[in-house]
Amino acid sequence: MTHSPVGALAPQALPELPAHPGVSFIMPVLNEAQTIAAAIATILAQDYDDEIEIVVALGPSTDDTTEIVTDIAATDRRVKIVHNPAGDTPTSLNLAVAQTSMPVIIRVDAHSELTPDYARRGVEVLRSTGAANCGGLMLARGTGAFQRAVARAYMSPLGLGGPAYHAGDEAQDAESAYLGIFRREVFEVLGGFDEELRRGQDWELNLRIRAAGGRIRFAPELQVVYRPRTSYKRIAQQFYATGIWRAEITRRYPRRASLRYFAPPLLVLGVSAALLEALLQVCGITGHWPKPLRRFTSLVHVPSLAYAGLVLRAGLRAEDAGALERAWFMLILPTMHITWGAGFLRGLVTGATGVTDRSRGTLLTATETAGDEAR
Repeated sequence: MTHSPVGALAPQALPELPAHPGVSFIMPVLNEAQTIAAAIATILAQDYDDEIEIVVALGPSTDDTTEIVTDIAATDRRVKIVHNPAGDTPTSLNLAVAQTSMPVIIRVDAHSELTPDYARRGVEVLRSTGAANCGGLMLARGTGAFQRAVARAYMSPLGLGGPAYHAGDEAQDAESAYLGIFRREVFEVLGGFDEELRRGQDWELNLRIRAAGGRIRFAPELQVVYRPRTSYKRIAQQFYATGIWRAEITRRYPRRASLRYFAPPLLVLGVSAALLEALLQVCGITGHWPKPLRRFTSLVHVPSLAYAGLVLRAGLRAEDAGALERAWFMLILPTMHITWGAGFLRGLVTGATGVTDRSRGTLLTATETAGDEAR
């Protein structure tokens, strides 16, 4: 990771893209046997007239992911493989970037499915706006009531909220981009993703891009289908780990932290206070308090009840959802917020040292554990 002089990635400082730029896709992969073939297929099906290549960074998967990718690479020379024994995302991304050769580098995930015009439109956005990086709309989609409910929560204003790539706003400059379609100069100038950040490394790289004068562009015509986790446990693990790492980034860049980051931890504190007050009532402790104090402490339930009302309202307004999907949706929303908030509070206190996202069934290897302890 390196820092660059102000203006090094400004639109006027970037050289003009070639008339027919080749595109390199980079994909970090770990335990994605169910989705990896479809993700690679959407890349190979791009209606892009110029040269493309795919560099898949393989972690130590415990399912059939490695075999599936190896078989695909054996039949298509455009697919290359690089191995990352540690399995962490930022290292995989940097190893993949090092094997690319094209002037445009597009990050993709094994959970993502691209529209056929994704690369072509992305290059057009880079060319027309002078952006150093651009991205589009994350279209969360699922099969089955549970995954559809998770996808609905992702896209709901009450769910993740905030970034344009969740809400589908108009084209605009942004602080970050989903996945990312990068000018190669980004990696030549900045040196790549911060390998100390197991999560949130894309946001941190975009922060450095903007510090170097680069433009980040959101373009709603760029659409990527995202397939969420398929079990309740893994959703909770995912958001807990994400909250911890977002707190780590907040510790490093406190002036860059959005106020929306603090809504879930405040929810956790409010719910905890309400539960404590209720427990004190059941135990009869509050009965000995002065009446004005009892009235005051009872107000601690108001925010929690208001939040419950918002979740119920969101669920009832999901008119196109079946009863089971609606029930899961109303459970997933608070799960996302509470686990993220709890993780954020932990991360603010302890940092993120030694924390690994296990939501994709990953196991800590000796190499990964040693790396975490070193950090």
